[in-house]
Amino acid sequence: MTEELRFGPDGSFKIVQFTDLHWQNGEAEDRRTAQLMERILAEERPDLVVFTGDIIYSRGCKDPYASVTQAVSVVARTGTPWAPVFGNHDSEGDVSRARLMETLTAQRGCLGSAGPASVHGVGNYSLAVAGADGTTRHVLYFLDTGSYSELAQVPGYDWVREEQIDWFRAQAAAMRPSEAEAPPTSLVFFHIPLPEYREVWRTQPCDGRKYEDISCPRINSGLFAALAETGGVLGTFCGHDHINDFEGTLLGIRLTYGRATGYHTYGRWGFKRGARVIELKDEGRRYDTWIRLAGSRKLTAPRTHRPWKWKLF
Repeated sequence: MTEELRFGPDGSFKIVQFTDLHWQNGEAEDRRTAQLMERILAEERPDLVVFTGDIIYSRGCKDPYASVTQAVSVVARTGTPWAPVFGNHDSEGDVSRARLMETLTAQRGCLGSAGPASVHGVGNYSLAVAGADGTTRHVLYFLDTGSYSELAQVPGYDWVREEQIDWFRAQAAAMRPSEAEAPPTSLVFFHIPLPEYREVWRTQPCDGRKYEDISCPRINSGLFAALAETGGVLGTFCGHDHINDFEGTLLGIRLTYGRATGYHTYGRWGFKRGARVIELKDEGRRYDTWIRLAGSRKLTAPRTHRPWKWKLF
């Protein structure tokens, strides 16, 4: 944990979420990505930047470690604190997640860490945001959702493992002042959406757009249950699906996609690159969120999807 992050005098704290940069070697598309990030940072002036995975497309990089340094340098040179998690494309082939994290933590402003060696993955950690009195008011959790299934009988993407869920529960319990007091509020960041993202779109009104399938793992390992049971979790933020940006609330927790930032990957005509912005209010007791697009447009009220309700006659 760290107390380097603090709410402002007005009780607010702003986060910019960049996701799916797919940086490769600083090529022309990467330069467009960098320019977009620079504009968004200048417009929003965040207190923290979060990279939610696929920072690089490792198979297309001549030197993945040089590429990941280039990708985050846009934020690092501003002096803004930032925190990363990895996606499935960051460490394909023989690229080491551990070495990628070592490379990132050596850069200016990085608050990330590899996390406990006993916990599956690289990049399971938490950051505290302190209030005016210096005590922790809000906690940000970061989880490694892995890459691809390691089981031949289970196709598709990886899932959060049991020891990661146990780690989250232990962290949340340690942050609780006492059994009689409510835990600090929190947000959770990862790359691959949980199966509950599919459920929330199917069953609840959602703001935003869904232009592709929700690429969640086939196995539901129970992270969402842990988030609901521990209390205090206000929302989760993921990337991975580049042309989804919706948000919906399930059992009191807001499940939210970022907005794909990188130009070096697939997209959709008319679906501009951008970033999600999260502004915590009242020292973390609530938050607002919006999307900042290329061209400076701010999306504050995206269209609402309502699930079909079948009636039997």
